[in-house]
Amino acid sequence: MQAAIVRGDRVDDADAVALDSVVARRAAREPLQHITGTAPFRHLELAVGPGVFVPRPETETVVQYAIDALVNSAEPAPIGIDLGTGSGAIALAMATEVPHARIFAAELSEDAHAWATRNVEGVENLTLVLSDLRDAFPELDGAASVVISNPPYVPDAAVPRDPEVRLFDPAMALYGGEDGLDIVRVLSGRALGLLRPGGLLVIEHGELQGESIREILTVDGWRAAATHRDLTLRDRATTALRP
Repeated sequence: MQAAIVRGDRVDDADAVALDSVVARRAAREPLQHITGTAPFRHLELAVGPGVFVPRPETETVVQYAIDALVNSAEPAPIGIDLGTGSGAIALAMATEVPHARIFAAELSEDAHAWATRNVEGVENLTLVLSDLRDAFPELDGAASVVISNPPYVPDAAVPRDPEVRLFDPAMALYGGEDGLDIVRVLSGRALGLLRPGGLLVIEHGELQGESIREILTVDGWRAAATHRDLTLRDRATTALRP
């Protein structure tokens, strides 16, 4: 910027109008990722926009648990499943960072599925379907090494303060019932069906939900339920092993 001033650079009228438009959109609290049309995630650059949840930096650490499990699996082609994939961020991270794995992703929202379809194009070891997680991948029952999900977990009454979230993230990706855990309860049961014995479940959640999720998983019969912190030292993910 300083060099441009020294050189006497000027912005032409067309660029000035375009810049004013971008500034106005951001001033109205439209997410920057919607304005640019892209969102970074680990080594990826994802296409995002209206109708899909914008991936967050904290999820980059959550997916590492799934990636590590796939890398350390003794299977020649371990199976990883992402339920509620949204933009496809988690599934793509697994597929591209563990290329010998077979990755499957399901998304219920048609709008989000369209964005994910665009993002996963050409990734040969990733299969994407439009499906409710309750019915996803019956052909894989008992075969998966990892099931991971960043489900909607905001309690219905806990409307987010930030306009970027409240006004632009799809409600389907945010709200999870009275206590925020309705989808987690469904996820627990479906993942028990999909995972092989000893397989890993990874769930992203809010910082105050770890204890409740561990209780849900333990009652359902999961082993070794444990909650993990993100880089800000907030509880962010809970893992458990299928018996």
